[in-house]
Amino acid sequence: MKTSVLLALFTALAIPVLTGCAAAGPIENACNHSNRKQANRQLCGCIQQVADQTLPRGDQSRAASFFKNPDKAHKVWMSKSKSDDAFWARYKAFGAQAEALCGG
Repeated sequence: MKTSVLLALFTALAIPVLTGCAAAGPIENACNHSNRKQANRQLCGCIQQVADQTLPRGDQSRAASFFKNPDKAHKVWMSKSKSDDAFWARYKAFGAQAEALCGG
């Protein structure tokens, strides 16, 4: 009896934790694994929520890659391609929204 109660309690506590980790998006993961001292779980989660509202998943993955390689962002910003310009406009809008809502 005690074992089944303990198992049920463990399951009830573990599932939200495990699903929370699995639900982290690419920007949140990159933010959490960055070496920036301002990065913390709450801030990174907030930024991911803004990304979910403003960026398609492909843009999120592309933006997440900037955490490891900031030169990539510079190359996109300097690019003359229409697709890079369109991405950069979406990325800038995302950044402004994240800064306003997350205080980052």
